[in-house]
Amino acid sequence: MKLSTSLSYAADPREGVRRATELERAGIDMFWVPEAYSFDAVSILGYLAAHTERAELASGILPIYSRTPSLTAMTAAGLDAISGGRFVLGIGASGPQVIEGFHGVPYDRPLQRTRELIEISRKLWRRERLEYDGEVYQLPLPPEQGTGLGKPLKLINHPVRERIPIFVASLGPKNVAMTAELAEGWLPVFFHPDRAHEVWGEDLERGRQRRAPELGELEIVAGGAVEICDEQRAKELRDQARPMTALYVGGMGSRDRNFYNNVFRRYGYEAEAEEIQELYLSGRKREAEEAVPDDFLRATVLAGDEGFVRDRVQAYAAAGVTHLSITPTGDDPEATIAKLKEWTS
Repeated sequence: MKLSTSLSYAADPREGVRRATELERAGIDMFWVPEAYSFDAVSILGYLAAHTERAELASGILPIYSRTPSLTAMTAAGLDAISGGRFVLGIGASGPQVIEGFHGVPYDRPLQRTRELIEISRKLWRRERLEYDGEVYQLPLPPEQGTGLGKPLKLINHPVRERIPIFVASLGPKNVAMTAELAEGWLPVFFHPDRAHEVWGEDLERGRQRRAPELGELEIVAGGAVEICDEQRAKELRDQARPMTALYVGGMGSRDRNFYNNVFRRYGYEAEAEEIQELYLSGRKREAEEAVPDDFLRATVLAGDEGFVRDRVQAYAAAGVTHLSITPTGDDPEATIAKLKEWTS
């Protein structure tokens, strides 16, 4: 099991990269750089590539609507080149609040767009001439939709790799199945290691049955805050996870269209999901945070004595997680990483 961590988009990028170099020396195998409505991830990934040597560098995630498929693939090839073959392309649909509100682009056909972006990217990395007749994207653009002067071009540069790993952030049953079919890796959100199989098992298996052998086994990235500590401190860390959980489950979307709320319901927290959403949307955010189930937090925040943390790590491994995504906290995060490396190697 590899260890990965995310750089905060709220932090000073230069300070984040400085900290990343320390974590790389401590044993972190992979860094995720998010892109919400923040600084773009690509600039920071390029800076990170220049200051790291060993760890993989991943976008976590690039929204599929904010760039054309060709630009996404070009960017991935460029980052892979400057990092010496260490880049992982993390993509996802994001949500209508960000895509339509921040980018001003219609949030439509996320599954088909994702599928076509993956297919176009791999053609570009193989330096094939880009001729693609999809349901969403047509390359070159048909004459009736433009000037008629478009030509099928291929990437000028020779990529370091013909197949850069693609990890997809997906939640819905069809999207998860498509991820298991086409992508190298899966980025689930609010992954509950003890309940993941009953929720995602059939979707993943349906996709795996159509998976090409050359893709290898599907990689899965999940985890949470990690600290070996006493119960009082563990409770503090669980409570620190409440605001973000309540934001997504309660407020990231409308009452009838919230992907994260649906995930909570599928985990068996139907009443809690409804209560969190009702409280959050009515402006009672603190009460919404308090309504986040303790059971969920105890299962997903890896904080407690050494035996408890080790058991949680094993639970993630048993659930198929190949990249434990952690936020090491406490006075000595490097020691925590060393301990995790010992358990996962």
